[in-house]
Amino acid sequence: MDIGQAIAFTAENHRAVLSTWRRDGRPQLTPVTVAPGGPGVIISTRETAMKVKNIERDPRVSLCAFVDRFFGPHVQLDGTASILRLPEAMEPLVEYYRSVSGEHPDWDDYRAAMARDRRVLLQITVEAAGPNTWG
Repeated sequence: MDIGQAIAFTAENHRAVLSTWRRDGRPQLTPVTVAPGGPGVIISTRETAMKVKNIERDPRVSLCAFVDRFFGPHVQLDGTASILRLPEAMEPLVEYYRSVSGEHPDWDDYRAAMARDRRVLLQITVEAAGPNTWG
């Protein structure tokens, strides 16, 4: 599977597990909602989340995105994450929401919630993708 196909998979399949690296070298796994965007894929999270602290220390990440049912098609995306913070992240967070959920009933309320929750956007540049074989 090439990188473009793996990124395209996330346009319709938003469920994923993100792997970052703890200080002691063990992986930290987090369920996330993913969408195509930026240099590869994007994820919204809180600035205070451990995954953000881990990425600040080591930007290498892996992501397994899958269909709504657990067993079925999936992709792994490996790459490097950067963190886009507010206020620069606000409009990209709006686009992220639209790509995952469509139109929000109150965009002013959404923007206020993003500021209140100290949301950031993780932008993952995908460097490798798979699987290349099944079974």
